[in-house]
Amino acid sequence: MNKKMSVKDLVVAALIAALYAVLTYVSAAFGLAYGAVQFRISEALCILPLFTPTAIYGLTVGCLISNIGSTLGVMDMLFGTAASLLASVLTYLLRNKSKAVSLLPPVIINALFVGAQVAIFTDDAGFFATFLYVALGQAVVVYGLGLPLSHIIKKTKIF
Repeated sequence: MNKKMSVKDLVVAALIAALYAVLTYVSAAFGLAYGAVQFRISEALCILPLFTPTAIYGLTVGCLISNIGSTLGVMDMLFGTAASLLASVLTYLLRNKSKAVSLLPPVIINALFVGAQVAIFTDDAGFFATFLYVALGQAVVVYGLGLPLSHIIKKTKIF
């Protein structure tokens, strides 16, 4: 992660960011991107740090762009993006562990950060409930969509 980014790395990060943002806005069109109950299709991309550290940058920027549309506004742009950055780094660091373990950070970190935000800044529910809602949504997308995506990436050797 300390090496200088090549033009190829920048392009890959930009493509990941764009794809993340588009998929989040598709989820938002169905009311599934923001709030206590989330099923962001874009969160399936959280598996990408297993393959390349460049994904950390793309996911972080993509999350920032996506959270511009958040009902929590600037707070989600700051804390939601920080959660994505932390989860991406931890996923990358755990990449040599089993996929079940290495994909836990996006589930747990987002449940903590987003659960706290929703509990504090809305009247939807308390922290424990929002933590569980967000964790469930994250787990469904990260494991249900992300794992099959990781198998496809591994087979096609895109990274």
